[in-house]
Amino acid sequence: MTKTLDISRKLSGDSLSTFIATISATGGLLFGYDTGIISSALLQIRAQFDLTTLGAEIVTSTIILGALIGCLGAGPISDRWGRRKTIMLAAALFIIGTFSAAAAGSVTVLSVSRLVLGLAIGAASQIVPIYIAEISPAHRRGRLVVAFQLAVVMGVTFSFLTGYLLQHASWRWMFGIGMLPAVILFVGMAFLPNSPRWLAMQGRHDEALDVLLRVRASEDIARDELHDIVSQKDRQAPWSELKKPWVRPALVASVGIALLCQLTGINAIMYYAPTIFAGAGFGESSALLTSVAVGVAMVGATFFGGWAVDRWGRRTLILRMLPGAAVSLVVLGLMFSLHLTQGWGAWVTVLSLMAYTVFNTGSLSVAIWLVGAEVYPLSCRGKGMSLVAGSHWGADLIISLTTLSLVRGLGADMTFWLFAAVNAFAVWFVVRYVPETKGYSLEELEARLRNGTFAPADRARQTGRFLNKIPATGTDGVHGRPTEL
Repeated sequence: MTKTLDISRKLSGDSLSTFIATISATGGLLFGYDTGIISSALLQIRAQFDLTTLGAEIVTSTIILGALIGCLGAGPISDRWGRRKTIMLAAALFIIGTFSAAAAGSVTVLSVSRLVLGLAIGAASQIVPIYIAEISPAHRRGRLVVAFQLAVVMGVTFSFLTGYLLQHASWRWMFGIGMLPAVILFVGMAFLPNSPRWLAMQGRHDEALDVLLRVRASEDIARDELHDIVSQKDRQAPWSELKKPWVRPALVASVGIALLCQLTGINAIMYYAPTIFAGAGFGESSALLTSVAVGVAMVGATFFGGWAVDRWGRRTLILRMLPGAAVSLVVLGLMFSLHLTQGWGAWVTVLSLMAYTVFNTGSLSVAIWLVGAEVYPLSCRGKGMSLVAGSHWGADLIISLTTLSLVRGLGADMTFWLFAAVNAFAVWFVVRYVPETKGYSLEELEARLRNGTFAPADRARQTGRFLNKIPATGTDGVHGRPTEL
């Protein structure tokens, strides 16, 4: 038995997998807090350092640039060192970046500190969902991986609440509070096990079985799962593996979800809601309080999504929720277009924003890390998830650099309508390219990739080829019986 399991010797099965997911998901809490706190702190930072709109966008975006670099670098590191050690490295970067950001005496130091925090966030977004997915049983994988996203939105909400409560204190306290969860993550991960799938990939089958025996309901289930892992285990594949036709459907589905999660506008709302609403006449304190409401809506939607991904399914959840996000943005844009953001119009504006937050966060934001962690074959899962996280952060970088400029150039109404159109496009994309992964083991999903039945469009083509072989009479062509289509 590995030493890392000693702290949880009294736990086993679902209890242990839940404990592991809870500790590792602290990386999501830091992810959410460190990206969200700039929304409140920016109001003070702009005044203290006399920042222009471009300067504010740069300070906001350095953390995203760091995340883009961090997630691409984390894939090879996690394949070589293991998922657990990579998360501990991210925790160490969180500690360093948080301390230096809180102590920053210039815009340059603050920007560099947020770049370091971005490296940590990128690494955490790449590896924590994989770690949880690889250690969780198939029937609970959805809700446990969504625990990471729940931690993200709880971190965002806590950052908004902190910004509101500390609006008359220094922005340095806003950053410094993030030190505590960073230490918890670093210390906690030191006592957790490695991923059994990573251990099997390294040929350490006995250690992999030790972990599986602790996190599965019975020895037979653990041994059968190890057999499935080993039977489909390949050596770590190079980046070029992701370009192969059989892997491409996973790449399209996961990267598409990652891009659309950002391009549909959710982080634009998170980063700039106080600035947008203050500019619309809400007043600084009211704008900050509105952000707290946005955060609470995110948490509630993610709680619901965590239930629905294993009850409804990942794909079904998105298709049921996302149309509501597009409609909400149309209404929100209309309120700004008609200048109805005062009096009763203010309530409609806030409710529309809240509805958009619930529908978008409860669908795409819930699914992004879960689908990305599920769909790739083991041989290139780390690198594939790096591309998922990289796509997410690349799109986030574009959004964070352009949102204020879009609002300034097009107006808030046209900006919200543009995001509404992207939400509508996302519905079409999911219908065509995103499969249902609920209830399948990771090895079963890999088998679907290999046999060409992964994406809905692929299955539709195969069904079409099958139907073309059926005689026009509608019989089976052998016994003359009617066929079931």
